[in-house]
Amino acid sequence: MTRDSKFGQSRRRFLRAGAGIVGVGALAGCTGQSDGASTETESGDRSATASETATADSADTESESETATASAEPYEVSMEPVGTVTFDEVPETWVPYMGDYADMGVALGQAEGLSAIGVRARFAAHLYDELDGVSVAKDELTQLWQDGTGKEVFYELDADVHLVDPNFMVNRLQWSRADVEEITSNVAPFVGNTVFTRVYDWHDYSYYSLYEAFEKVAQVFQQRERYEAFRAYHDDVLADVQSRLPAETPDVAVLYPAGVPPESFYPYLVGDGTQSKHWRDLNVGDALAKHDVTDAQAGGGTIDYETLLEIDPDALAIRLQGEITPTYFDEKIRSHLESHDVASQLTAVQNDRVVYGGLTYQGPIIHLFQLERAAQGLYPDVFGGEELFDRGRVSDIVTGDF
Repeated sequence: MTRDSKFGQSRRRFLRAGAGIVGVGALAGCTGQSDGASTETESGDRSATASETATADSADTESESETATASAEPYEVSMEPVGTVTFDEVPETWVPYMGDYADMGVALGQAEGLSAIGVRARFAAHLYDELDGVSVAKDELTQLWQDGTGKEVFYELDADVHLVDPNFMVNRLQWSRADVEEITSNVAPFVGNTVFTRVYDWHDYSYYSLYEAFEKVAQVFQQRERYEAFRAYHDDVLADVQSRLPAETPDVAVLYPAGVPPESFYPYLVGDGTQSKHWRDLNVGDALAKHDVTDAQAGGGTIDYETLLEIDPDALAIRLQGEITPTYFDEKIRSHLESHDVASQLTAVQNDRVVYGGLTYQGPIIHLFQLERAAQGLYPDVFGGEELFDRGRVSDIVTGDF
């Protein structure tokens, strides 16, 4: 397909973007690896490594009927920093960069149309294995980050919408404003806001909470009923968990190992970004912020065990990317800290409060899994091995059976 024909197809789905891209600052380089739990590349972070197709044989769900009706006429979605984007039909194929927006699309029943991801290892699609009827073949997704992210892959994918903050493309992936405008005009629009962290100095426009961003994605796919069902169920789960939290909650240090086994860590603050939602939900204190440690995403360096011993957090939450089993965590992280001359002196290590910190990017499904594991890790006497949310209920919402 030629680029002229791509342009024609794109214009049938995307009519116009209202406000221009705002907040574009100086370009920032990106380094990292595409895979592995020991390094967190985020082509944007300091550290690292279906269209609703449901053509069901029986009766359609209400949400599917809603989509079919809504797609018959143009509709608008407004989200900063892009402004207002008008679609003349519901997107079928779509491209996020981060796993948070990928998870939002999957939660809305759009897994089949997902065609790419920034870094595969940073998308927790393995968690869908616990949900009947929900799956993503992550290894088959095009990885956008290949020692950088070029424009050509966006032409090759020819998606109907890009669920990415265009300013992330500029400030973290070294695109120019002209590059963003070119892909918008010749392929499809960008709709997204960088929500996982709030430490970037170039992000001088409105932020969205997880469910505020999720609502915008639901508007893109015309899946209001699925969004409402997720929001209501999330509120129920959160109310139950918070009703059982102890009166006193610990000060936690969220850390990403600079290597495995770790001798130093990249520090992450429990801020307002979506990456920390499960920690905020558990009402923890931020041990690093209380000692004026700079977040790694804001240019902070690594910290060693001596520094951690000065801070001496109540608990350590070790963030790792990829599929991290309890066995891997115990062998590569917990046992190393317990046998380390300095780390073994930490209160968190001595009190067995070294817990898995989860992945950076979480949408509504991944958040429920991470909330559950974090609660079990911090409060085993309260939550133990209990499942804190109903997998069947989540599966039903995703598949439209609600």
